[in-house]
Amino acid sequence: MAKVVLFDELGGPEVLRIAEVELGEPGPDEVVVRTEAIGLNRAEALFRAGTYYYQPTLPASRLGYEAAGVVVAVGSAVTDFAVGDPVVSTVGGHMSTDGVYGDHFLLPAASLDPRPDGVDAVTAAAAWLSYGTAYGALVERGGMRPGDHVVITAASSSVGVAAIQIANHFGAIPIAVTRTADKRDQLLKLGAAQVIVSGEEPVAERVRELTGGAGAEFVFDPVAGPGLQELALAVAPGGLLVVYGWLDPRPAPLPMNWGLRMLGFAFGELVRTPEIRRRILHFLGAGLRAGTLAPVIDRTFDLSEIADAHRHLEANGQVGKVVVTVGS
Repeated sequence: MAKVVLFDELGGPEVLRIAEVELGEPGPDEVVVRTEAIGLNRAEALFRAGTYYYQPTLPASRLGYEAAGVVVAVGSAVTDFAVGDPVVSTVGGHMSTDGVYGDHFLLPAASLDPRPDGVDAVTAAAAWLSYGTAYGALVERGGMRPGDHVVITAASSSVGVAAIQIANHFGAIPIAVTRTADKRDQLLKLGAAQVIVSGEEPVAERVRELTGGAGAEFVFDPVAGPGLQELALAVAPGGLLVVYGWLDPRPAPLPMNWGLRMLGFAFGELVRTPEIRRRILHFLGAGLRAGTLAPVIDRTFDLSEIADAHRHLEANGQVGKVVVTVGS
């Protein structure tokens, strides 16, 4: 029997419950993994609340995209993994059926990848989605180059921290945007070249000042909503405004900056391209070994504290990743 996190109705963290379920034997192309660590993502809170881009199947919906663990059983046709292999879940299916919140999970082998050598489970669970999103948008889709100015909103999130580190890795110039001054010093220590406090100063105007009036080559934003119009004014002619989330569900007016390009970025679609997935894995492995990529763990929770972990995630006070650990 496996202990898994389920929810039977839409709502806040209080709807989450832990139940024992029978996973069954893996099918020919499937793998059973004993979970060691789970990386929490804003998408999962949206899914639980019914505001994600697809809806959960209720009751008894599962939850979660990102986890690290060890293989404990493989199907008869699986050749890429063996019992005892450390792995990470990298290609998510529908969370209601393929969610990884639990002490074990069963997925198609194609949804897993080897854990990078020498990387512990907590780091691995904190790295894939955050760093893959930032790398995929800025490098694979955006073609970020040395010297480019990159404006990063929600900069204290796990994806924001990843974007700061990746921009520095490529010789670009990360400009972090945060709502209050509380996180300014932390963001500077994490590598931001400049920090803009959006609650105290106009973002577009400050970006223009910091770039000598030219604007930024990239704006990387998960918020959208009405604020998107001002962010667009921070983009240099020919620059790219990347929107990879919708934390503000209000309508986003068409940006009135005719020289910019816009990209609605979905990591889940990108990572299903095998060659891009291979490049992301090699980039992450190399960066983690070299130390240029270093996930920041804001706080860890036990699986039994999953509701509290979601409350902490939604309080928006964290810097970096919230991780749930699972005992053996």
